[in-house]
Amino acid sequence: MNEYVLKTSQLSKTYQNKMALHKVSVMIKKGSIYGFIGQNGAGKSTLIRLITGLAYPTTGTFELFGESQERNIIEARKRIGTIIEGPALYPQMTAAENLEAQRLLKGIPGKDCIEKTLNLVGLQNTGKKKAKDFSLGMKQRLGLGIALLGDPEFLILDEPINGLDPMGVVEVRELLKKLNREYGITILISSHILSELHLLATHYGIIHEGELLEQLSAKELNEKCQQYLHIKVDDPNKAATVIENHFSTQEFEVMPDGTIRLFAYVDVPGEVSKILTSEGLVIEEFMPMGEDLETYFSHRIGGVQHG
Repeated sequence: MNEYVLKTSQLSKTYQNKMALHKVSVMIKKGSIYGFIGQNGAGKSTLIRLITGLAYPTTGTFELFGESQERNIIEARKRIGTIIEGPALYPQMTAAENLEAQRLLKGIPGKDCIEKTLNLVGLQNTGKKKAKDFSLGMKQRLGLGIALLGDPEFLILDEPINGLDPMGVVEVRELLKKLNREYGITILISSHILSELHLLATHYGIIHEGELLEQLSAKELNEKCQQYLHIKVDDPNKAATVIENHFSTQEFEVMPDGTIRLFAYVDVPGEVSKILTSEGLVIEEFMPMGEDLETYFSHRIGGVQHG
C-alpha cells in the first residue's frame, strides 16, 4: 500500500512569464490532514489546480495514489473530492436536489448515497428549504457533501472557511475532523488562517511567493512555538532545585548561559516569581517567551523583522 496519496517533485507553473509555483515538492501521507498555509497569491490554489487537472505544470511531476502516468492520474482523480473557489450550488434546489443533480453529472449509480451524504454533513433535516436560503456554513457543508459523493479517499479543499461566521467555521472544522477520524479520508486544506488550521491539521506546508518554505508535523510546529517562562537568577542551580521540588515538575531546561526555560506554569508567572523570591533568589530577568503560530508563520515568510 502506498504511504502517500500525493507526492510532487519540483513542480513549477509559469503564467505569462510570471512564476506562480517554483519547484514545489510536497508529500501528503495517507490519513493525514495537511494544512497548506500561505498568503493570498502564495501559490496554494495553483498547486491545487495542477493536482486536480484544471491546469498543467510547466515543469516537474507528481504522483497521485502512487500513479505518475497521465492516463493513470486521470483515473486516480476519481478517488478525490474537491471544493475549489467555493461550492457550485443550484440556489433554487434543496440540499437533496443539489446532491441528486451532482450524482447524475458524476454518473454515480443508485440514490442511496443521497440520504447517506445528507446525514454525514448534517443536512438531513433541511427538507424543502432551498440552497439560496442556507447560511454560509450550511452552504459549505452542502459543498462538502457534493465533494463526498462517490466516497472519495482524498479531499482537496481550497479556502473552505473563507467568509464563514464563527459558527460556520466550527461546523466545517468538526465535520472535517469526523471525516478524517471516522472515515479515514485524507484531507488537503489550503488557508491563510493559521489559527484555524492549528485546530485541525496533523501536518503543514508553508508556501510563500510560489516556493515551499517548510513542511512539518503538528507536533514539530507546536514544539517550535512552545511557550515558556524565561528566568535569569543569581543562582540557577538553586533555582532549578526550587522549581523541581516546589512545583513537582521537570518541565524546565537550564540553558548553557545559565538562564532557565520553564515550560510549565506559564499561565501563573506571578506564583513562580513569588516562590523564587521567597527562597532568597535574586531575579534578574523574568518574562514569558515563545511564538504563537501566527508570529511563527510571519517570521518564517519574513513578514516580521527580528529585533
